[in-house]
Order: sequence, then C-alpha cells, then structure tokens
Amino acid sequence: MVALIGFRLLPAGWLVQQSLSGPYGEFVGLDNFEFLFTAPSFSKTLHATLTFVAVTVPLQTAIAFGLALLFAENSRIFSSLRVLVFLPVFVPASVAAILWGAAYRPQGLANALLAPLGVSAQPFLSSPDQALMSITVMTSWIGCGYWMMFLIGGLKDIPRDLYEAASIDGAGKLSSLWHITIPLMRRPLAFVIVADTVAAFLLFAPIAILTRGGPGGSTQLVMFDVYQQAYFFNDLPLAAAEGLTLMVIMMVIILIQFRLLSREKQQ
Repeated sequence: MVALIGFRLLPAGWLVQQSLSGPYGEFVGLDNFEFLFTAPSFSKTLHATLTFVAVTVPLQTAIAFGLALLFAENSRIFSSLRVLVFLPVFVPASVAAILWGAAYRPQGLANALLAPLGVSAQPFLSSPDQALMSITVMTSWIGCGYWMMFLIGGLKDIPRDLYEAASIDGAGKLSSLWHITIPLMRRPLAFVIVADTVAAFLLFAPIAILTRGGPGGSTQLVMFDVYQQAYFFNDLPLAAAEGLTLMVIMMVIILIQFRLLSREKQQ
C-alpha cells in the first residue's frame, strides 16, 4: 500500500493538479487542455503516435504469434531458435537504438543488405516518410521475441487431446488453427495486444536517441513530447496535461483488456 500510494496515487494526483495550473501555480481550469487540443503541433504528434501504435501492435502480434506456432514444439533445435529470437530482449533499449542507428546509416548494414537486391540506398531515419516505419522495425526486433514467449505459454496450455479429436474427425492444420488454437488463445492474445499497445504509447528511448522527433515531426510521439515540454520548454503544466491525456488513454486500454477477458470468461 505504501508503494502504491507513493509511486502511483501521489504522482497521479500531482499530475492532475499540475495540469489544471498555470506557469505560476495559479488555477486555470481546462485552459492547458484547450490549448493542447487546438495546437496543430499536438494534433500532428497524436496522429504520429496513433499511426505508430496502429502499425506496430498488429505487426508485432502477428509475427510473435507466427513464431510461437513455429517454436512451440519441444525439441532441441526449436529451443535453440527460441533463444536466438528472444535474445534481443536482453539488449537495453538505448543500446539497441545505437546499434540500429548505425545500421540505418547511408553506408550501414541495412543498405548493404538491400544492395544485392537491386534496391538503391534508402534514407531511413532521415526521411519523413521512412523514419516512423524504421522505428517500428527496430522495436519489433526487440518486441516480437518477448511477446512470443507469452504466446508459447498459451499454446502449451491447450489440451493436446483437442487436436487429436479434430484430427480423427478429419480436420486439417488450418482448420484446427482456426477452430481450436485461435479461440483458445484469445486470452493470451488479448494480453499481448493490450500490453504491446501500452508499450508502444510509452516508447521514448529510441526516439530520444535516434530522431528526437524528426525529421519534420514525423516521429514526434506523445511520450517524447511530454519530455520536451517539461525539460526543454520548462512548461510543466502543459506537460502534465499531455501526461494526463496519455494516462487516460492507458486507462481506456486497460478497460478494453478487462472487457476482452470478461467476455472470454463468459463464453
């Protein structure tokens, strides 16, 4: 209870108080939120954030689920491959950003791999059209192995006799996947989707190290914008308003998670 109050409730209360205050601590009501949602820069930031989440979460979930289906079998080969896929999780986000920043350079590894395919050198992080997707690829390199392990745990909880009964009834692998695996994986998939969504909204280190919101604001995500408002522009009330907005989004996501889990329980 002490940890909950000290590290959760008190900071949340301070966040609400700051979001309703002016630069000198005076009460200004919803002025910060009004300014925030009428500012074109925040609209662009919110659009970039929602785009990043909408692309990253389905991509990582689909890849993680495919890897889980592939590596769920208990064998020495698959165990070794699982370790290789999971290995990037141990790399700190800052180190991963530095590694991928080097790979994305004009003469880096990424363009070296594209050259034999006849693809000309790509700008990656220096292009407003490619920077956000480049960040998505980097975060997926880390995230897919992490979420894969949760999904493998869910796959191992499915009783094997269900597949045996389906096989006796003449069901193929695709039919078993659609009618057995996916319905019984609803709860692990719901957890992965919601947790990955929260992680995507809170992404900070790669943006701070690689792009700092650029080029042209294409990677200016909400979490990095909160940091800039607080520590570069020294506008704590506006940063608090952004942080509270982000917290509300997180609460909505948690409510969706509970909704999915309760629906699955009722069924």
